[in-house]
Amino acid sequence: MRTYGQYCPIARGAEIFAERWTPLIIRNLYLGCGSFSEILEGAPGLSRTMLSQRLKQLERFGIVESAPKPDGRGRHYELAPAGHDLFKVCVSLGEWGAAWLEIAPEHLDPFVALWSMCNMLHRDRLPGPRVVVRFDFTGRQRPERYWLLIEHGDTEICKTYPGLDEDLYITAEAEAFVKWHAGQLSWAEATRNRRIQLHGPSSLVRAFPTWNARSAFAHIKPVSRTAPSSAA
Repeated sequence: MRTYGQYCPIARGAEIFAERWTPLIIRNLYLGCGSFSEILEGAPGLSRTMLSQRLKQLERFGIVESAPKPDGRGRHYELAPAGHDLFKVCVSLGEWGAAWLEIAPEHLDPFVALWSMCNMLHRDRLPGPRVVVRFDFTGRQRPERYWLLIEHGDTEICKTYPGLDEDLYITAEAEAFVKWHAGQLSWAEATRNRRIQLHGPSSLVRAFPTWNARSAFAHIKPVSRTAPSSAA
């Protein structure tokens, strides 16, 4: 790890926090991702080798703790007290990003929004019996399809057909879905002009938007930025 060679706490903190993927790993651990595969799933593009390196580094600095799983297969990871404190930096960074940065086309990954939604669900509003929701996302280079399994408050995202009867079908433009979850569109705005369409029992169609607690930063209104006027 490179250092700035400065005593300044900002410099020393940045040596750890500003490493690529570190803030996302800390975020995922805070959200309850306890296994290597769970952390990896919530960070598309992160390689297994890089994740292994980062976790070892974070353990070395006392930010992450791990222990063998009871069945002896793999390790369970969680934030140490220093990691919980460092997550406050993630929150501040997220608040700044939500206020000052626009969601560009390269940020419209619907899987990430769906993964985030699964970590933000109102558990008390979910149906008790098993429900399978199919998502077909459009507006990307290639259409994407995922399945959300809900049973007794537990959720799982499948990238391949789970072999179960589908109860609710959702077709959505990636942009509309991502911006709805991020808080930049209301449900009425997101479903206008059929950008998000739901097909299934009316009870599930009505209930679906109430399950999503939306992004932790959905309450932050983007700062309006106007281009500077050119000199006459």
